[in-house]
Amino acid sequence: MYNKMWHQTQDALNSLLDKESQKMAEPQKSQVFFFQMLATFYIKYVQIFRNLETVYDQIVHPQKRTLIRKILDGVMGRILELKNEMVEVELTEFHYFDDLLQDLKLVPQQLDIPIPRYFLKEKLEVIKGREKILAQILAESGLAATDPKYSVKDIPLEEAVKLIQIAERARQGRLRALFMKQICMQEYRAKLSRALGEKVTDTRAAALCIQKVWRGFHQYRRTEKEREEEMIFLGMDPPPFFNEVSTTIIQAERVNRLREEVQMKHEEDYKEAMVTIKENLKLTEGPDIKESLQDQIRHWFIECRNLTGKFPDYPEEEEEEWKMSPSVFLHTMEEGNNLYKDRWMNKDESWNFPQDYDPELIKEEKWKELELELRVQVDELMRQELKNLKLAVNREKEYPVKPRKNKEKKNKGKKGKRGKKDKDLTADRTIESLYKELVEEGLLIQALKVNLSDYIGEYSYLGTTLRQVSIEPMPSLLDVRQLITLYGILPLGSAAVHAKAPLVKSLLLVGPSGVGKKMLVHAICTETGANLFNLSSRNIAGKYPGKSGLQMMLHVVFKVARELQPSVVWIEDTEKTFYKKVPNAEKMNEPKRLKKQLPKILKLLKPDDRILIVGTTQRPFDAELQSFCKVYQKIILVPRPDYASRYVLWKQIIQRHGGVLSKTLNVSCLAKVTDGFTQGHIVKVVKGVLTDRRIRQQTHKPLTAAEFTEAITGMNPVYKEEEESFKNWYAKTPLGKKRALALTGGSTEKPKDKGKKK
Repeated sequence: MYNKMWHQTQDALNSLLDKESQKMAEPQKSQVFFFQMLATFYIKYVQIFRNLETVYDQIVHPQKRTLIRKILDGVMGRILELKNEMVEVELTEFHYFDDLLQDLKLVPQQLDIPIPRYFLKEKLEVIKGREKILAQILAESGLAATDPKYSVKDIPLEEAVKLIQIAERARQGRLRALFMKQICMQEYRAKLSRALGEKVTDTRAAALCIQKVWRGFHQYRRTEKEREEEMIFLGMDPPPFFNEVSTTIIQAERVNRLREEVQMKHEEDYKEAMVTIKENLKLTEGPDIKESLQDQIRHWFIECRNLTGKFPDYPEEEEEEWKMSPSVFLHTMEEGNNLYKDRWMNKDESWNFPQDYDPELIKEEKWKELELELRVQVDELMRQELKNLKLAVNREKEYPVKPRKNKEKKNKGKKGKRGKKDKDLTADRTIESLYKELVEEGLLIQALKVNLSDYIGEYSYLGTTLRQVSIEPMPSLLDVRQLITLYGILPLGSAAVHAKAPLVKSLLLVGPSGVGKKMLVHAICTETGANLFNLSSRNIAGKYPGKSGLQMMLHVVFKVARELQPSVVWIEDTEKTFYKKVPNAEKMNEPKRLKKQLPKILKLLKPDDRILIVGTTQRPFDAELQSFCKVYQKIILVPRPDYASRYVLWKQIIQRHGGVLSKTLNVSCLAKVTDGFTQGHIVKVVKGVLTDRRIRQQTHKPLTAAEFTEAITGMNPVYKEEEESFKNWYAKTPLGKKRALALTGGSTEKPKDKGKKK
């Protein structure tokens, strides 16, 4: 099944690569058509990426997985390149593809970019070991967080006895009240039976009354059942046992676990075979390869002497350098696609039912490696042989070849100066000791176990339509989630993608309180297995004082972050670092300590450093805009949830906290009346209403919307004026200005760039 899926995906990729090479050669005059072309390629690459990620996770053949991984990383990088181009064309981080999805017969859910499962699978043991060490350090230093629900508090003996007495007396009182209620009910029944016994009853009339009530009740139940079946058939109600885990899902999970075990076994066998087959080749074929190479080189000596009358100079060890094409990932994908055509497209694998490694392919690969290794030895031997030939035949003296002057020597002085700046201040300390120090200081913290899929929301279905009538729509929560995947998770999770894709060093999440900014930071760490460093002004206050202390702190943080990458450096309430004017109450904390250091740190981050600086703020208006935008490369506006997102949020959060959705609970009404309230408000209300006692009462007392609306009335929503202030602030950012200028028909190019061709 998955082999067939792989072949179909490769066919789609081959067709897409051909189309892209044709379209790249055709310049587009219309910006709209150019964006449509980019968006179409983007959507199709996302479909290929989704299929390849599934195939890579499920296929067990180790050599196929190696090739699929190469293509998968290439497709991932190409998606990031296209996203970067779309941002440059439309001058906005958010794009809407309603019309294209209709043309391609796709639903919005198919645009969701999956997070490759190999990000965590391939380093699961490392992550578990690191978490264990972190928990141990926190426990030893007394910084481990305890759940207040299960925390134990010591109380005096007299107070404990008093609490037990109160509980016992309350229990006895409840039993006495129940006993008295039973006595009262017995007296009432006896009184009622005496009153009815005095009347002469008609048995026929009584039977008719009973029949009437029973038939009405029976018909009511039948009508209710038919209505439920109709709603289930229309897809408006979930089927029975919808939330229960079926045996099919349990079986599928068992198969997945077995598949992972087979993958690991085949991978280990493949690695062992790579070593053993190469050794066998070296013993059996090595001498023949060496002799063949020597014969070829000797033949070249003789040919050159016959043509020129003298022996040639032996070439130097330096190889020719090749320049990369504008899109580095296109070359990677084409290379992988050609390899698939040559090796796997028409390969007969009827002999390999268990899908273990193919020894012939290993021999072919290791033959080339062995030839390159032996070539180095042969070159040394043949240089000496050529030298002896020249002395014997021509009596020529071999002069040493002068080494080429390196251009980098010109910058020697500059590099020397830079080397002093980058001096290792902790060369005498181990990474383990620095790691422990950061944990004890509270600068390296434990990330919460939150998946990005827990950031619940719905798609914006009218984005393109609104833009066509010159209305800029607010992004949906799933648009924000998509950007977090593209700018944060994919580059941090894959070293190959991070090294070549458009580099995003810093990210700023802007939005009102409660919209999930902190949750998104923790989700990035959870999905990539990254370390989380907290450099918020409140957290670093009083730590590493002075200029030298600040320099040491940043050195230690980024040294550990590089060694244990991927890493996320989080700056909460980052507007405080860039205050226009520091409030008197915060002057003692020195909130602007990092202001001058952050731009320098960003310059030192290289493509090989999988480190992402993430800032979160709910008051960006208090910061100096120019400094703010200079540090943060990508600014993402996180909005309050719209009606569609609130509807999904209420349903899922109620169910996750043990609530049962019934007809008495009008979720649509809840979503409508809670306009302006954020995810934080909704979670707080649901936790407050769904206590353990209320969850147990649901069988005879279903939930109602009134319970939640009463609890939320005491909270302050995010009003439209506040949302508009965030939009107005974003319009002042560099990208916001360019977007506004483009919408008014102005040019976004600088005057000095006029006349230049792009």
